Amino acid sequence: MTSTLRPAQDNLTALESEAIHIFREVAGEFDRPVILFSGGKDSTVLVHLALKAFWPAPVPFTLLHVDTGHNFEEVITFRDELVARHGLRLEVAHVQDWIDDGRLQERPDGTRNPLQTVPLLDSITAHKFDAVFGGGRRDEERARAKERIFSLRNAFGQWEPKRQRPELWNLYNGRHRPGEHVRVFPLSNWTELDIWRYIEREHIELPSIYFAHQRDVYLRDGMWLTEGPWGGPQPGETVLHKTIRYRTVGDGSCTGAVESQASDLAAVIAEVSASRLTERGATRADDRLSEAAMEDRKREGYF
Repeated sequence: MTSTLRPAQDNLTALESEAIHIFREVAGEFDRPVILFSGGKDSTVLVHLALKAFWPAPVPFTLLHVDTGHNFEEVITFRDELVARHGLRLEVAHVQDWIDDGRLQERPDGTRNPLQTVPLLDSITAHKFDAVFGGGRRDEERARAKERIFSLRNAFGQWEPKRQRPELWNLYNGRHRPGEHVRVFPLSNWTELDIWRYIEREHIELPSIYFAHQRDVYLRDGMWLTEGPWGGPQPGETVLHKTIRYRTVGDGSCTGAVESQASDLAAVIAEVSASRLTERGATRADDRLSEAAMEDRKREGYF
């Protein structure tokens, strides 16, 4: 008797199936889940997967964006257009509101990325969200590689690595005490390259700044930054007109661009395939503050 081996399942299809399974598990197990949505590529893929998971019914989750006030205009426009197109519910926590009423203070360096933690935790508490979806991937940064797919947070929203639970055979433990919540990462097993290949396969729209365009930038710490409400070049930093693109989007004060001619998906995929740096390592100044910068923020309640 001859046996034939079944062809290996397409990697993207396997990743998609896992993520959709996670969305449905959370819908069945939790009362008030929410999707963190910034308009970036990973959170846009999350929304696409949620739409597929529950189609033809509407997505049963609210979207939450912690808006630093230092976002790129193209990303905010894209966020609002996507929400309107799919009839989604969006809550926006404006960091500026926390600054105005004294709950937060501006940092001397002008970056607001670390200031997102308090508005995030306050919004989770105010809306009684018990499961919070995020687009974190294990290949982004060492601290994120320590996460489980279901990541328990204590009553103060803090991450305790020793309390992470084993996840065997795609079984996820969402049990939590009153006041605690669970962060959920359906893209944990995806890489940046997987994200881009999936975007190409599914014809997912993204903000234009992910593709090559011309912009006035200045070089700081090996990254091309652009002027905005967060500030501009310091003495000795020269503004140049460059063709660049962004590999990740976030607070404009600490999100750098890379020189690139990749103006379409095929070119971006080729570029990412050849890169030896993760997008956070290459373009996020806030992750360069210390060796444990991300882990410290995660312990405080950041994603």
